[in-house]
Amino acid sequence: MLTRFAPSPTGFLHLGHVYAAQFAQTLAAQHGGRSLLRFEDIDTSRIRPHFYEQIIEDLNYLDLHFPTPHLRQSDQTLAYENVLTQLQGQGLVYPCFCSRKQIEHEISRITNAPHGPEGALYPGTCKSLTDAEITQKKQQGEIPSWRFDSHKAAALFPNLSFHDSFLGEQAVQPLLLGDIILARKDIGTSYHIAVVHDDYQQGITDITRGRDLLPSTHIHRVLQAALGYPEPTYHHHPLVLGHDGHRLAKRHDDLSILFMRKQGMTREAIFQQLSEASLSDFRKRCS
Repeated sequence: MLTRFAPSPTGFLHLGHVYAAQFAQTLAAQHGGRSLLRFEDIDTSRIRPHFYEQIIEDLNYLDLHFPTPHLRQSDQTLAYENVLTQLQGQGLVYPCFCSRKQIEHEISRITNAPHGPEGALYPGTCKSLTDAEITQKKQQGEIPSWRFDSHKAAALFPNLSFHDSFLGEQAVQPLLLGDIILARKDIGTSYHIAVVHDDYQQGITDITRGRDLLPSTHIHRVLQAALGYPEPTYHHHPLVLGHDGHRLAKRHDDLSILFMRKQGMTREAIFQQLSEASLSDFRKRCS
């Protein structure tokens, strides 16, 4: 078994990250396997160099050690371009020139606009563009993002599923998130392409991550099928909640490991706080 912990170096490590790292390591150890550390840093505008070192330092302080070297997605740009080219060849993506404001305006004009678990779905404004219109926009200097053709995917892969250790067998719903962006115009890729490719490249057999990412797995299974990648087993674990009852984010500085260490908290005390927070999360989700 091979698992991975994949934080983004856009902030300090917090209790939610520690839970995810410990979960990945514990699961792998229980099956005689290993766990890797990977940095999801494709969005370079939000990355800060010192966070890489701080994340590793905090993990080491908590005795959560990962083998080196640690893969950085920012070094994988060419690989992601190749994946996008494959998807373009299969007709599973199409160019989109819409701005966020244009999309919001279009959605506001639609009565009963379709929604998914993450909000309103893209209304398909650019889906009907002709080749001539696409060429003209490119000649005018417009750079497109590339969107997932969810209906084409549903037709090509009608009977996909994935297994989750918490939720059991799940039927894939290609239309769940609509025509989401698979390659942003500014960075040339997205979380979806990057994570699917990297899990395959690194040989990850078991994907452990928060339950908030469960909707993305429906898209990832389609991408795996289209690219000929093997199907991993999934473990969408519950989330650690902050004092406000919401999942932890970078704004929860009082729950960052660095803050706790500066307050003199020992490794044992940090894990005790994590245990209490995790148990609270389980109770909330099972009630």
